[in-house]
Formats: sequence, structure tokens, C-alpha cells
Amino acid sequence: MFEKMKKYKLILPLVALLSASSCKKLINIQETDLIAGDVALKTVTNVESAVIGAYAGVGVEMGILFNSTLSDEVATAGEFYNAATTHEWQYSPTDVGIRDNFTAINPNYTIIDRANRILAVVNTADSTKVGDNTKRARLKGEALFLRAYCHFELFRYYCGNYNATALAMPYMTTPNLLPQGRIQLAEYFQKINADINEAKPLLPNNLTDKNRATLAAANGLHARIALYTGNWADAETYATAYINALPLATSAQFPGIWSDANTTEVAFQLVRTVSVGGRIGSLFRNTGLVTAPGTNIWKPSSKLWNSYDQTNDVRFATYIKDEPIYSGLGRPSRIVVKYIGGGIGSGTENVNNAKVYRTGEMYLIRAEARAEQNKITGANSAESDINALRAARITGYVNEVFATKQAAIDAIITERFKELPFEGHRFWDLKRKGLAVQRLAADAPTVTGQTLPANDYRFVLPIPQTELNANPNMQQNPGYK
Repeated sequence: MFEKMKKYKLILPLVALLSASSCKKLINIQETDLIAGDVALKTVTNVESAVIGAYAGVGVEMGILFNSTLSDEVATAGEFYNAATTHEWQYSPTDVGIRDNFTAINPNYTIIDRANRILAVVNTADSTKVGDNTKRARLKGEALFLRAYCHFELFRYYCGNYNATALAMPYMTTPNLLPQGRIQLAEYFQKINADINEAKPLLPNNLTDKNRATLAAANGLHARIALYTGNWADAETYATAYINALPLATSAQFPGIWSDANTTEVAFQLVRTVSVGGRIGSLFRNTGLVTAPGTNIWKPSSKLWNSYDQTNDVRFATYIKDEPIYSGLGRPSRIVVKYIGGGIGSGTENVNNAKVYRTGEMYLIRAEARAEQNKITGANSAESDINALRAARITGYVNEVFATKQAAIDAIITERFKELPFEGHRFWDLKRKGLAVQRLAADAPTVTGQTLPANDYRFVLPIPQTELNANPNMQQNPGYK
């Protein structure tokens, strides 16, 4: 019996060794239909196709609707309303898609993963055409830009205001399927700024193609990052670089930005057609026929409507309208027309390119940065920037003088409300400035939906439960545990 057991002891390790050897061989066998990164991204031309694919995933639509409905930019028009939407700040980790499908983790980390796969091979991809080495540098810069852009968007959705030791999201620099933990914001923004700084000299310093990242677009992103982190000198520097490349539109040019007649002020846009990207204006009002216009889902708030000089401010008629087609049918007639495209009943109704960065925003970033540095009045001040912007938008505008820093900052926040509605800023502006969402009674869905207190935990989205289940290293945001 003992002899038999000795034989078994010898045989079992041998079987295990042979089995392991066979498994190793199987693992090393390439699938016949596999096109891995070393093949798919073998040439610079292949890499450029991958970069275009990464751009295809970028979208601002979720941020636009998120900021409008969670803030005081819109009110329900009454033709369609789900009482349990983000408009009433009712969301939890277990909501599917965080109510109105505001889940930023998957789309942004998907683009980040694409950028990381590009960065892993771009330096060694084969050059097969004249100019490939020059193109290689640009492609690397674009991948770095996209990686920084998406990580910044994740911060805006899932992180509180900047504090060096507060929780950021995982910062991914390589393709990796292993569970990742959240890092501190100081390290997170060091990585974002490193990516942007590395990208800048690689990106084209021209505006011949506004559908892809350029130096001006990188300065726009850098100015935003500096604004959110309170790096006021940098915010002023980068916003100024953008403004020098793209001056403000005149009042005659301004409406054409939103009909896509021109790209004045715009450094980076996302092309939208009927078949590609969809109808951005349908976020607020469904596409319909002239005789039966589409459902008016979200109307401009009375607070926004009343904030304009409706006679002299070019932004009023460019952004919002009292539409006779609706009023003639006895329906809610105040509508958002900022993205109306070809107009009601046209084949391109609600089709507009998405403007990611434009000069109006940069003037307001620079004005805030200057105010925070106590450059309140005189030349090159918060005052001069606000007055320049208003003069470009309001016929007959008379310059205003600001006596204090707080007066200037208050004016800047009001001006951001009027300049940037439906562009994806308002809710985040209120969050970063520690201000409440305060709706007029006429704009609130309920009494409890009139105010979101300043610094409420709901200014930050919960990490979805599906993400927590899949990633044991992920931590939930305060207030949602």
C-alpha cells in the first residue's frame, strides 16, 4: 500500500506539471480573429483612426442637461414631467442611471482607456507616409488632452470643491482592468496638469480645424482647471492666451455662433448632424412638425428670462424665445432656442454643433481670477473684463464701476448665468462658489424643490451602486452611505 502511495505522489506532480504546461501553451496561442493593439495600431495612420474614435465618444450633452435641470436655468414646461427627476435633487446610488441617465463614469473612462491605448503605442507606431512623424506628435498631444479633459469631467460630477486632501477619482494612465481606488485631489490635479502641459507643445497652434484639440483648446481647458482649483494667476494667464487667439464676437456675429453660421469665439466644437451626434436641442424641446411642434419639456426659468435687458441684449433672443407657434395652440410657449438649428419643422431642427470652449467663458474666467487677485478696477481688471463682455452683448451699454471685490465677484456670477446658460456650467458654478440653488416659486416643481442649500452633499453625484459592486476599492461620496 505504501509503495502504491509513493507512486501516486510521483504521478500527481507530473500530471499537474503537464497540465500547467498545456494551459500555458493555450494561453500563448493567439486567437485567429484577434486584432490586438500591436496590430490594430501598428501605423501612425492606424493611430489617427483611434484618435478620431476617441473624439467620437466625447459629449457635452449630459453636462448641459445636468447643469440646467439641477440648477435654476430651466423649469418644467408642463408637457412632460417625471416627478422623480434630478430637477428635485432626488437621486441615490441605486438609481438606474442616476435618474435622468446622468452617469459619467462609463463614458469618460471609456475615452480615457482609448487615450491610454493610443499613448502606449504612438511613439513606436510605424511611419508609412511623409509627415507621419509630425502627425505622431499631434496625435500624442490629442490623446493627452482627451485624458485630461475626461478626468476633469469626472471630478466635476463626483468630487467636492477642491481641497488637496479630499477624494478625487482614480486617475488612469495605462489600460488596466484591475479595481482602482480613489486618490487625493492634489495628486489628481498634478496628473491632469502634467498631461495638459505635455500636450500643449505637441498640439497645433492654429485654428484651421476646430473639430480637434489645438493649443487654444488646451488653454481653454487649462483655464477651467485653474478656475476650479483656485489657481488664479494661472487662470488669468491661460484665459488671456485663449482670448488673444480668439477675440469676442461682435453683436452682429454672435447669433451666428449658435446657428453654426460661424465659429467665432469657438476653439473646439463637437460636430453634430442628424445622423451623427443627434439633435442637441432635443434636450429641452422635442423635434416636431410646424402644425404640431414637439413636446416642450424644459422651458427657460422665469429667473433667467427676467435677468436680461430684453430689448438691447443680443443674448436674450439668441438663447430663448416666446414662440407664437406654441402660444397659438394654447401650449407653453417660452422655449430654449439656443440649439434650435434649422428651426421648428425643418429637417435640421434642434441640430447644432456643441461648443466646448468659447471666448465669452474665458472673459468671465479671467474676470474672476483678477477679482480674486484684487485686480478690481482700472485697466486689466475684473471690471474691464466684465465691461468688455457686456459691451459686446448689450447695445448702448454703459460701463459699471465696482467698489469692492465682492461686488465684482457677484457681478461675475450673475454674468455667467446670463452668458453661459444651457452650456453646462451653472450648477457647478453654484457648487464651487458655495452658493445655494435658489429658484423662484414660479420655477420650482414643489416647495421642497425651490432651494438646494449651499454646500449640500447633493451637489456631488453618488458613485453608482453598480460601480461599487464591480470595484471594491471605490469609495462612496459623503451623504450617500
